[in-house]
Amino acid sequence: MDTAEEADICRVCRSEGTPDKPLYHPCVCTGSIKFIHQECLVQWLKHSRKEYCELCKHRFAFTPIYSPDMPSRLPIQDICAGLLTSVGTAIRYWFHYTLVAFAWLGVVPLTACRIYKCLFTGSVSSLLTLPLDMLSTDNLLADCLQGCFVVTCTLCAFISLVWLREQIVHGGAPQWLEQQQQPPPNVAGQANEVQMFHDMNWNALEWDRAAEELTWERMLGLDGSLVFLEHVFWVVSLNTLFILVFAFCPYHIGHFSVVGLGFQEYVQASHFEGLITTIVGYVLLAMTLILCHGLAALVRFQRSRRLLGVCYIVVKVTHINASVPDCLRFSLKPSLLLQVSLLVVVEIGVFPLICGWWLDICSLEMFDASLKDRELSFKSAPGTTMFLHWLVGMVYVFYFASFILLLREVLRPGVLWFLRNLNDPDFNPVQEMIHLPIYRHLRRFILSVVVFGSIVLLMLWLPIRLIKVMLPTFLPYNVMLYSDAPVSELSLELLLLQVVLPALLEQGHTRQWLKGLVRAWTVSAGYLLDLHSYLLGEQEDNEANQAANNNNNPPNAHQNNNNPAPAVGEGLHAAHQAILQQGGPVGFQPYHRPLRFPFRIVLLIIFMCITLLLASLVCLTLPVFTGRWLMSFWTGSSKIHELYTAACGLYVCWLSVRGITVLLAWMPQGRIVIMRKVQEWTLMILKTLVVALLVAGVIPLLLGLLFELVIVAPLRVPLDQTPLFYPWQDWALGVLHAKIIAAITLMGPQWWLKAVIEQVYANGIRNIDLQFIIRRLAAPVITVLLLSLCVPYVIAAGVVPAVGVTAEMEILMQRRIYPFLLMIVSLVGILSFQIRQFKRLYEHIKNDKYLVGQRLVNYERKSGRASSVPPSDPIAE
Repeated sequence: MDTAEEADICRVCRSEGTPDKPLYHPCVCTGSIKFIHQECLVQWLKHSRKEYCELCKHRFAFTPIYSPDMPSRLPIQDICAGLLTSVGTAIRYWFHYTLVAFAWLGVVPLTACRIYKCLFTGSVSSLLTLPLDMLSTDNLLADCLQGCFVVTCTLCAFISLVWLREQIVHGGAPQWLEQQQQPPPNVAGQANEVQMFHDMNWNALEWDRAAEELTWERMLGLDGSLVFLEHVFWVVSLNTLFILVFAFCPYHIGHFSVVGLGFQEYVQASHFEGLITTIVGYVLLAMTLILCHGLAALVRFQRSRRLLGVCYIVVKVTHINASVPDCLRFSLKPSLLLQVSLLVVVEIGVFPLICGWWLDICSLEMFDASLKDRELSFKSAPGTTMFLHWLVGMVYVFYFASFILLLREVLRPGVLWFLRNLNDPDFNPVQEMIHLPIYRHLRRFILSVVVFGSIVLLMLWLPIRLIKVMLPTFLPYNVMLYSDAPVSELSLELLLLQVVLPALLEQGHTRQWLKGLVRAWTVSAGYLLDLHSYLLGEQEDNEANQAANNNNNPPNAHQNNNNPAPAVGEGLHAAHQAILQQGGPVGFQPYHRPLRFPFRIVLLIIFMCITLLLASLVCLTLPVFTGRWLMSFWTGSSKIHELYTAACGLYVCWLSVRGITVLLAWMPQGRIVIMRKVQEWTLMILKTLVVALLVAGVIPLLLGLLFELVIVAPLRVPLDQTPLFYPWQDWALGVLHAKIIAAITLMGPQWWLKAVIEQVYANGIRNIDLQFIIRRLAAPVITVLLLSLCVPYVIAAGVVPAVGVTAEMEILMQRRIYPFLLMIVSLVGILSFQIRQFKRLYEHIKNDKYLVGQRLVNYERKSGRASSVPPSDPIAE
């Protein structure tokens, strides 16, 4: 029994080793799982698709076994044959992927662009010369780029149509368009006929082809096959169809309508003739289809209703549920597509654009601009101007919605009953676009414009007017760039983007602070106006009562999830909230309704407007004033872009508020604890300053100076001029380069610099290890950068003059030594890479011809390395 327990066995098959099948110990594992047969390990590696032990994570090693007749060096003919085979394979793959790139990046966009141009030229000759235009090489690159945009638009339109169809299928139709069809008398007979038809026409080969997986590699042709050519043909055909249906027809309908109504001059003056004309065409199409649908319903033309229905209709075989799939019962109707498309354009395009323009108009005095300036900028670049205003409006809408979500976290459920809850799982804007009538959307749009516009007036236009009255010299903000400023605008921009904003975003805790301020204001307003119960509910007062009641209530009291009915006087918002929360975990929270409740609500709104006005005044003045005062010590009376002064002042204000909040949090803990925390924070700040000086100061400065010597100075400064170096600009550029290098390093393969950066980032500021950073990161990087700066200078200024060259040659060497050595290092790197590739090719040729097997390598525990223990016979691969 003891002998059986002490015998070495395989950890997979649990059998002992034999001379033909010896046991190996290839990893760090010990005990009963130490040994394993090579065959068992190979089978397990094929099954698990791993190359290391799953327990100790040690990578298994194999030593190759070659044929006894293998020569010490491969013959030249074998090397040449293997090299030719590899080159032939590379050429074949190059031709195939070149064809793939030519088809998807050349043929598809080029055909889309030129078909688009041919359809919109409006002449018959362009249609006749279309095949020749396809082969033309004029404006090839521009047409390909424009074609990529056209293909992207058609692809997005196709995906949107499919997604909209799924929304209609799963969400149902609007009630005012539901068809009340009576089932035909011979439903059962039709069902049997359809079922027999499907049974007779069932083909296993077609089902197998449909079940075949179509991967992205196969569809794009990256798997090496030529099936992608068929996909290219279908993409070109669908692009043409989409251009014809969704661009050509609406545009010409709108164009004929605009010309017939005499509005052509006004449309041309808008600088967006094509877009406006197409939108007019879509509107006319929607109105026409709705009218035709109404007439078809009036005269009871069911087939016409299917073709012209606004939403969708049920096919004739709707009631044959057993034989027809659900996805075939519904068909999208053109008018509904137009309705949803127009609503999406209004919600995502028109509304943010209106907000952006209104923000710009209300802030003209802040930048000493006028409507005439905006008109000139619009005429010079209409597309760019509209895009910038749309982008500003989208940012405004996004942050407004984010603030509403934050308010919902603070306020009692039911206070914001009149606003849509974006976090509601039942909220689906697409379903609302489908089901709600047009007048509801129009009313909601007008209300949104009024609310958002009023907020802009309250928080932007009115504060600007007050600032101009109280501080006449404070405005306008300086947003002009000056080339004679003592500090480079580019350097300040890099400092803002790379240092100030990341620190504010990562360490600012803006959302937590804003939520705390909103809660404090809500509590204050609630107690001042006796609306605490309405704003925050009775949570504080009812928590103790609820805990006591829960102990007294029987267990089955909470089995039903029915929400309580709203109390008397809770109004429409109470019922609305109860409906939203029906079946949910939290019901409507009742509140105490004080006397003169409407008058208190009006006072609450006035108090809120005054608070928003004061907050806007502080945000518009305090950071800029602080930044201007600090920048004056650095730049004097020179004008700097107000964005930098605002960012600097905001950063200082944040540091001040952060320090005050930390001190207030430490006050209740006592003097001893405060002194200990002050010592800890002082030590941490000193370590952080040392690390910042090395990592964010010295390394970027050296990196920027090296970039200046290698790239900028040889390209921009002639040999007869002396280059000037500005440490501030070199440091700012070095910060940008250091961040790019760090990002590339973290995305690249695993090596020592990546491991060190990940460790430093994981430790953070609170657990900063100064010795580790200096020894593993700062010292090696600074050493390499100093050598890169000093060695070329020593060669150019010390070695070259000793040779006895002319003064012109010395200047040439001093100015070109850095890019020359960079080229030498690059060539050496390329040469070493090619040598490694040739060695791999050599090993591959040798293994293909002479490799007969592999032998597992044992792990030596003392040295931590692997050693091969040759068995009696080699084991084949």
